[in-house]
Amino acid sequence: MGVASKFLITSAFMWILPFAILYGFNHKLCPAGCDALSAESVTLWGGIIAVISVNVVIALYIYAAMREPSTKHEPDPRFVSNARISLK
Repeated sequence: MGVASKFLITSAFMWILPFAILYGFNHKLCPAGCDALSAESVTLWGGIIAVISVNVVIALYIYAAMREPSTKHEPDPRFVSNARISLK
């Protein structure tokens, strides 16, 4: 999977997941036990979990980026030689 597709999938999850969580909490699709909470509490907990979900998606994206092989990204030898020449 390429870098662009990973970025697009992660971006989609960062938009869809929080809205889905908020929708689920506000329309009584949340897990059992939410029925005893007030409407404000349900909205508050839905927002907190939505924010946490975005942070989890970001952490997973960083983890996937860290697992990329480091040998895959080699600098251009011509660029490196020109940079060394410009330093002298």
